[in-house]
Amino acid sequence: MATERYNPRASEPKWQKAWDEAALFATDNSDPRPKYYVLEMFPYPSGRIHMGHVRNYTMGDVVARYKRAKGFNVLHPMGWDAFGLPAENAARDNKVNPRDWTYSNIATMKGQLKTMGLSLDWAREFATCDPSYYRHQQRLFLDFWKGGLVERRNAKVNWDPVDMTVLANEQVIDGKGWRSGAEVEQRDLTQWFFKITSMSQDLLDGLDTLERWPDKVKLMQANWIGRSEGLSIRWKLVADTAPEGESELEVYTTRPDTLFGASFMAIAADHPLARKAAENNPALAAFAAEIRRSGTSAATLETAEKKGFDTGIRVVHPFDESWTLPVYVANFVLMEYGTGAIFGCPSGDQRDLDFANKYGLPVVPVVMPEDQDAASFQITEEAYVDDGVMINSRFLDGMKPKQAFEEVASRLESVTLSGRPQAARKVQFRLRDWLISRQRYWGCPIPVIHCDSCGAVPVPEDQLPVELPAEVSFDKPGNPLDHHPSWKQVPCPKCGNAARRDTDTMDTFVDSSWYFARFTDPWNEERPTTLDVVDGPKGWLPVNQYIGGIEHAILHLLYSRFFARAMKATGHLNAVEEPFEGLFTQGMVVHETYKGAAGWHTPAEVKVEEGPEGRRAVLMASGEEVRIGAIEKMSKSKKNVVDPDDIIESYGADTARWFMLSDSPPERDVIWTEAGVEGAHRFVQRLWRLVSEAGPKLADAAPVTGADGAAGEVSRAAHKTVKAVGEDIERLGFNKAVARIYELVNMLSPHLARADGSDAALTGALREAVEMLVAMISPMMPHLAEECWQAIGGEGMVANHAWPEFDPALVVDDQIVLPVQINGKKRGDLTIAREADQSAVEQAALALDFVQKALDGKPPRKVIVVPQRIVNVVA
Repeated sequence: MATERYNPRASEPKWQKAWDEAALFATDNSDPRPKYYVLEMFPYPSGRIHMGHVRNYTMGDVVARYKRAKGFNVLHPMGWDAFGLPAENAARDNKVNPRDWTYSNIATMKGQLKTMGLSLDWAREFATCDPSYYRHQQRLFLDFWKGGLVERRNAKVNWDPVDMTVLANEQVIDGKGWRSGAEVEQRDLTQWFFKITSMSQDLLDGLDTLERWPDKVKLMQANWIGRSEGLSIRWKLVADTAPEGESELEVYTTRPDTLFGASFMAIAADHPLARKAAENNPALAAFAAEIRRSGTSAATLETAEKKGFDTGIRVVHPFDESWTLPVYVANFVLMEYGTGAIFGCPSGDQRDLDFANKYGLPVVPVVMPEDQDAASFQITEEAYVDDGVMINSRFLDGMKPKQAFEEVASRLESVTLSGRPQAARKVQFRLRDWLISRQRYWGCPIPVIHCDSCGAVPVPEDQLPVELPAEVSFDKPGNPLDHHPSWKQVPCPKCGNAARRDTDTMDTFVDSSWYFARFTDPWNEERPTTLDVVDGPKGWLPVNQYIGGIEHAILHLLYSRFFARAMKATGHLNAVEEPFEGLFTQGMVVHETYKGAAGWHTPAEVKVEEGPEGRRAVLMASGEEVRIGAIEKMSKSKKNVVDPDDIIESYGADTARWFMLSDSPPERDVIWTEAGVEGAHRFVQRLWRLVSEAGPKLADAAPVTGADGAAGEVSRAAHKTVKAVGEDIERLGFNKAVARIYELVNMLSPHLARADGSDAALTGALREAVEMLVAMISPMMPHLAEECWQAIGGEGMVANHAWPEFDPALVVDDQIVLPVQINGKKRGDLTIAREADQSAVEQAALALDFVQKALDGKPPRKVIVVPQRIVNVVA
């Protein structure tokens, strides 16, 4: 009898409702079972989920469901990273309140996520814009401040004079504000900082403990922290060239061994020496002003044309009083890094070489490969940055750079300049303190009141949260909190006099830097966390498995690591310093692009046809041919976006989940293709047809492990697959797990098709194998698994079922494959019993067709058998 097709539109809502009613995924903190915390990076409520969300949350859900089946008390929560600039943009452009826009988007996206069948504990849901959340964030800020981890000081910022706000370096494009187009100014503003630099070494050392983090992420963080060991050297200024009152220039370098290759000094536009020199030099002042209008991000500095201005100031070389070097103001030196000054060695640094070549400065090679000739070795267009031997360096010649470093350091440490050693060894970090002040409305208010008499005063704890005003106007440029008629006017908590609230809000990275801890006890009104719940041997932290995009590899993860340490230092954590024990960074979802005369087109508008001349794409509405472009990350700008709602409506959530897991290794990009999705859907239908048709034959059978014949073959395949799929999920090798399930289905199909109940052993083995199969697909295709479980008369819901146990005796391979060589070259393979003795292996190898052909009727000169490794026949 033909089976009805699997109907996800009916099945998926039914089972989602059943899981909710049974509260299957609600987590009890007091459950005595071992805890397992799986967390995906929570989304920003932009309005719609995208296929990247589908992939990210499917991976986490597979782990959560698998760990529940393995007997763990699993915490798998969801929330919303809800503050940020897009809400303010929407408020200004669409005349809506940011709060209304945000919560409306949350409602939409929550509904979309629920259709995916995710096993989330929605009772723990929160948004970072909830006052009940940011109240505790404000308390953490005040505790950090009390603990010496917060500081208020002047800082140089990118200021947009039209939008009247601070811009991140990345928001300055060609010296202009990314939104207003106005020329950006460099301003000194009083800002709030988290003193992350106080933990630089600890954050670096902690990376060594993160065994389940990708090496590339740890390397990115280490480079961002940027520990370097070098020498701080004070260079004497030539007196008649220096501004009044200036006598020396301090430089930090990691390569003092290259001092004899120095040809210039470069200082930042904001260096005190540059400012003094510019007072009487209008051209220099104009050049410095131009630099201040440029972006200061690492990417901008890397790609910008290197520019300099000779100040006329000169310095004396530390080892030669008669040797002086020019001092330039340069656009690639920042005051925030090191001392705001460098010495340029063009032969050993490409940036310095480009600069020297542009301005006609000397290029003296001081390190060369050991196999080169010092008399002829030259540097022209490409700097030499590798190890080698010192040349053109006087008393350093012939040394290795490391030895030369020590020689320069010891000599300069022993001489004085102005009564102090001319040089000192120094460890320096690239990491800078975290500036958290933002001149924005839609963010967590900084809980500080400014009083003319008392200064900056913390808001008393019983007055938290400091809530954002409900009604604000975006008609004026700048921060709406600054021009709100009443919100910022408050009495001073200390003296009672009229005072002002701090109108800056916190960087939204703060919101996402501790949410993992709040999920452990989101109902706690007294504290951000509960110590006996949040961490330690019986607590939830650290997160066992964290999943998210590689784009957050540096800042979000680094800030979260800082927060864990800061929370420990202020009594909010007991033991945990690393918040995420395991980290996985998944690849993106990509799709080919389509472009016609009118611009980009969405995949939904396009029909792709296969023809004799290859693939071509046409618009379904008009038949117009459009160009098939590159495969790129799904983006609104290129319109190569597939709407998850459309996929779920057409194929069901399980098809989308299965395709996301099966197409490629999870750390790589997945190419979304209609053919791939249709293939996943065909497998869903095939699996349903296979199980539902066999269901009546298996419903009354008891699951039995087969020993011999077909029953034994079925059981061995099923038990091996259970073992392998479990190991694959533990390693997050979802695509491998999917491949093994395909293999098992292919193996079971003919047996299930022929099963009629006459062979009791085979029927019992098939019942056991199908139960195992359904349990294995349950984390990946949970709705289909419930339908299949019901079809074979399974008890309860498979989502509540334990992961199947495998018999160790059945998962040992009794056969091995040995490569067979003839005269040292591989010609084929031999499959033979694992326990076969040497004589049996020799005979079986000599019986192979390709061996007999090579021997041509002659006996072999020798047969060499390396047990369970290889066979070599010498003809």
